[in-house]
Amino acid sequence: MSTITTSNRKTARPAYARRRESLLPKRWYVHILLWITIFIVGFPLLYAIVVSTQSNAETLSFQATFGSHTRANLETVIVDRNLLRFMWNSTLLAIFVTIGKTILSLLAGLAFVYFRFPGKWLVFGFILITLLMPTEMLIIALFRLVSELEWGNTFWAISVPFLASATGSFLFRQHFANLPSELSEAAQIDGANPLQFLIRVLIPISWNTIGALAVIQFVYMWNQYLWPSLIIKDERIQVVQVGLGALRNAEGSLTYGPMMMGAVIATIPPVVVFILLQRQFMRGFAISRDK
Repeated sequence: MSTITTSNRKTARPAYARRRESLLPKRWYVHILLWITIFIVGFPLLYAIVVSTQSNAETLSFQATFGSHTRANLETVIVDRNLLRFMWNSTLLAIFVTIGKTILSLLAGLAFVYFRFPGKWLVFGFILITLLMPTEMLIIALFRLVSELEWGNTFWAISVPFLASATGSFLFRQHFANLPSELSEAAQIDGANPLQFLIRVLIPISWNTIGALAVIQFVYMWNQYLWPSLIIKDERIQVVQVGLGALRNAEGSLTYGPMMMGAVIATIPPVVVFILLQRQFMRGFAISRDK
């Protein structure tokens, strides 16, 4: 009568053990590993924020706390070097190219999936080959083309060459190919033309893919440096990544505080775009059919 069964012994744990389990999650070691990973990944950004408030002397002395030059560095970045103008130029460029690339990619995906024309697979294969070609390989030919069009020092020179997107065309082609063929058949029966089918049927069920592409293209255009530095000489239409280079010698010598302050401020727009579209971004690349 006084014996305790195996199940009762398992439940009759000491009180301190039950309290410890209530305080710690079941897989506490996984949470610790995740926190360590987050700290390692986020440490460069945290250090950049700290350095952005310091003077050169404080930075070179490896001071680990916030410095005393926050206001001075802000004035150097915003007032003296006019970084906000560069950010505005990059914002307009990124929005224009993102919208243009999305529209052209939608049309390309529509053509490759729902149209039949000679050489379709050859054209699609050529587009896939361009994915393997970095932009640096096309710089000389692109520079000669823009010069012949007399687009130097214009907004069109840094935007039009990037409107075509092999990544977007491939992404929408794959997305449309996974949709039921009954959609296009039903649209044809209802008398919808291809553009009506695209606008009324395909786009409403493709917002996740559109959002994923928008995040990628916005960040890509925001980080443009090589091509704008070659083709644009007028600071009034220069982009932010080139403008950040002017902060290296903001006070006549190498200054770490203004450089880090500019870099931290320049990360805000891409972060905002990612936060606003993170759900569409994650669902757009979900490995499932119900995305």
